[in-house]
Amino acid sequence: MWRLFFIAGLLAAFPTTIRAQEVGQNWQSCRGEPAASAPVLRDCRPVEGVIDPQGRELWLRAVVRRPAGDAPTALYIVGVASSEVWLNDQELGANGQPGGSSSTETPGRYEAAIPIPERLWRAPDNVVVIHMSSFHGQVRLDGPVAAIVVAPWPWPSRAVPLAVTFVVAGALFAAAFGFGVIHSLRRTRSSLTLAALAGVSGFQAVLESLRTLVPYAYPVHGWRLIGIWLLTAAFALLLTSWVVSRFWPRRRRPLIIMAVAAVGATCLASGFDLKTVMALMVGLMLSAVAAAVGVYRRLPGARPTLAYLLVFIGAGVSFPAVLVDLSYFLFAAGLVLPLLMAEVVRLARDDRGREVALTRAAARLNCLTVASSRGVERVPLADIVAVVGADDYVELRLKGGRRMLHAARLDRLEAELPPEFLRVHRSVIANLARARGFERDGGQGRLLMDEGGPLPISRNRLPAVRDALDESLTTIEPAVDARR
Repeated sequence: MWRLFFIAGLLAAFPTTIRAQEVGQNWQSCRGEPAASAPVLRDCRPVEGVIDPQGRELWLRAVVRRPAGDAPTALYIVGVASSEVWLNDQELGANGQPGGSSSTETPGRYEAAIPIPERLWRAPDNVVVIHMSSFHGQVRLDGPVAAIVVAPWPWPSRAVPLAVTFVVAGALFAAAFGFGVIHSLRRTRSSLTLAALAGVSGFQAVLESLRTLVPYAYPVHGWRLIGIWLLTAAFALLLTSWVVSRFWPRRRRPLIIMAVAAVGATCLASGFDLKTVMALMVGLMLSAVAAAVGVYRRLPGARPTLAYLLVFIGAGVSFPAVLVDLSYFLFAAGLVLPLLMAEVVRLARDDRGREVALTRAAARLNCLTVASSRGVERVPLADIVAVVGADDYVELRLKGGRRMLHAARLDRLEAELPPEFLRVHRSVIANLARARGFERDGGQGRLLMDEGGPLPISRNRLPAVRDALDESLTTIEPAVDARR
């Protein structure tokens, strides 16, 4: 339940997008010709449906009023088009350079803000004329012009949603890295799937932020929409694969084939928003079916997974545009981050149990069972010269100069190893059977071994080391005495 409150709080941080503030004027489409000061328009007719400059030159006309308040104003154009703007026969500015063909057009930015000087406003009505064209779009869109808005200047800051998106994207990439590390250690399919799921969601968050971060030219918008759809399709397939593998593994193959076919068919849908929503819904619904099977079979984790997916589906059905544009990566973060934490806790418990089993095996036998990067190896205790602590691992120094890392802690090995292994330093356990003496250096000492360099002896452990050594071992005086 806490995940749902977390996501609700994040969604509340996002302000209303520009799509909800489209200007309400009745636009007219006209035939136009450039003139010395302002274009000449004729044969104006009301625009029916969407404003579509794709593959053609378009002249638009509308009557507007100045927004209330004393703040400066601007005309905002969001869409796949280049444009020039006039207000009351005075040129305001241009976004790129519209033209009658791709060779004469210079692409403008997808989002453009053209300030309006206060002196140009008249009371009560004002005439806006816009010259548009769009010959460089990568794909044809059902709604190429998202908004034409007269509003206060500058536009309200989008720092809050951008910061939230960055935090979520960083968390998703961190989760992808964490699951990748787990996969390298355990080679489990589920961890690899979750790593890909988190990575795909992180990249989708980056693409959603691109419009705010970079004032890109409008042809880039087509590639951005294609990227969002492909990432959403990948997310749907990965989510289906993970949920089905966990709760209904016997049906994994047919359900994955069904998901691939259904997600692929969304390319036939009209409009990229619809393609994206449909691809996402395919993955969510198939995953919900598999989770419901897990609930029926009383599998652990099935109930919260199903509840989360149903909320996800409800948000998609009720607010499809908001889900696609802003929040589906928030749902993804709410899903994969708790799974990562649970997996880390589980691995820590497994490692602790594995360490106990290995050290017990060492105490019962004359060999130490060592887990290394090359596998599991049994090392005779007689071959161990010393055990040196290395953070959460220990380094075994063996005869012949060989060294190995062992996944165990020094304190546990000290309790489990035979009596001839003595803790001579806080980070060193020595095999006294391989010692040939020790030398004193002030209040401290060094244990001399039959192989390798001397080992440090802590001052408070020096009496115990002296007592433990056999009487036949020779005590070597400090080097300064030997030279005399």
